[in-house]
Amino acid sequence: MADLWAPRRRIEQAYRRSVIRTMEDLKGLLVGLDDPFDIVWAIKRYAGSKAFLRLSEAAAERMVTHLFSDAGRTWRQAARKNSRGRQLYELLQTQMKGPMGSIVLAQIRSNAEIIRTLPLSISEQVNAHVLQGTLAGLRASVIAEQIKAFFPDVTKAKAGLIARTETSKTQTALTQARSELLGLDWYIWRTSKDSRVRDSHKLMDGVLIKWAAPPSPEKLEGADRTYGNYHAGCIFNCRCYPEPVIDLDLIQWPALVYHGGSLRRMTRRQFERIA
Repeated sequence: MADLWAPRRRIEQAYRRSVIRTMEDLKGLLVGLDDPFDIVWAIKRYAGSKAFLRLSEAAAERMVTHLFSDAGRTWRQAARKNSRGRQLYELLQTQMKGPMGSIVLAQIRSNAEIIRTLPLSISEQVNAHVLQGTLAGLRASVIAEQIKAFFPDVTKAKAGLIARTETSKTQTALTQARSELLGLDWYIWRTSKDSRVRDSHKLMDGVLIKWAAPPSPEKLEGADRTYGNYHAGCIFNCRCYPEPVIDLDLIQWPALVYHGGSLRRMTRRQFERIA
């Protein structure tokens, strides 16, 4: 049933396009500017404009609501395939009208804030380029043209990173919220099972994890550099996702479980003692 919970890449792709569109107006504001410092000022001014704030909120709202409605269908399908189906369906109907609303709004606000960092992040790169160009003895007008030339590519690259990272993080956050509201405390870490999966995440594939105790995959792998504790899909450029544990009968025992800071292979009886 893992594929049922796999991320829908169409939502990520649509979000990337939306994030890029939030920057379209800024390109027009740079036309005719031949002083790099004027360009930096224009970017920063745009970052605080009401028009950009509205575009950011609209893009975030579309992504989160698409994920929310898509996830709703996934949960209903899971309920139909499960021995606890009727009970889950009734609980889903109840929580759809209740606390999930505030959780969705929180995700929209969070994503809108991240989009708003895009122009400021680009302005930092522009500042660095201005410094390098000045030290190299380039004229201000030449530096300005270089900035305008690389601006679209930088925007697309950063929009892609935001879309990949934040779509996955939002999907995991919504899955966690629904799971906890339904009294489902565990999930199975799933990877995209391709060559781009991090080695530390390959280690986590198929592992049962408690929502209240996220792991540190890099630490478990023994890597020198770690990124702290996090759930599937909750780190930059991660395409992993959580599959909620709804029915223990559907798990192949013994299974790998993250418990007490380490990975342990447990029988169902051993797992039930800690669950």
